[in-house]
Amino acid sequence: MATSFPRLPPLPPLRDFIHMYRLRAKKILSQNYLMDMNLTRKIVKSAGVHPGDWVCEVGPGPGGITRAILEAECERVDVVEIDQRFIPPLEHLAEAAEGRLNIHHADVLKTNIGEIWSKAGAEKRREWNDDLPSMHVIGNLPFNIASPLIIKLLRDMSYRRDAWQFGRVPLTLTFQMEVAKRICGPIDDDARSRLSIMA
Repeated sequence: MATSFPRLPPLPPLRDFIHMYRLRAKKILSQNYLMDMNLTRKIVKSAGVHPGDWVCEVGPGPGGITRAILEAECERVDVVEIDQRFIPPLEHLAEAAEGRLNIHHADVLKTNIGEIWSKAGAEKRREWNDDLPSMHVIGNLPFNIASPLIIKLLRDMSYRRDAWQFGRVPLTLTFQMEVAKRICGPIDDDARSRLSIMA
């Protein structure tokens, strides 16, 4: 029988949260906040997150997707955020989540998600062809980090290291249209890039 996790207590709307902590998206960092909870819930649902799963969210910002992940009754949520401005609102959210949300103030390009999960007591490694593990990597990536992070994650996946030491951990990312075009760029397209070849 699956463990039941407490619901999040009522929280201020994300827009109020952002105002309360005086957060502004930095254009120089290509930051965009996802504030529509209907949208963030759809992202989490499309990622296949189920109650009791473990999720690592990269670049949570003020916590829009994080809230939706916690609402999905995950057992453990790790967030990796480099921007100090977002730590206080994430701590507020962690307090409401009663121990299920763990904040890592770090650069995701230098972070080993698999190591975080191993230290937390994650199940042993699976064979690549086994069923999907109950783990997910999710993120809404700003433009300036999207390419290097996707390259890092695809490389880690190909070597079955980091998060993928636990098997075929699903990866769900959102990013700007320009990055998507580069990932899907056909051979004869100007958008074709290193990302197109790696993906």
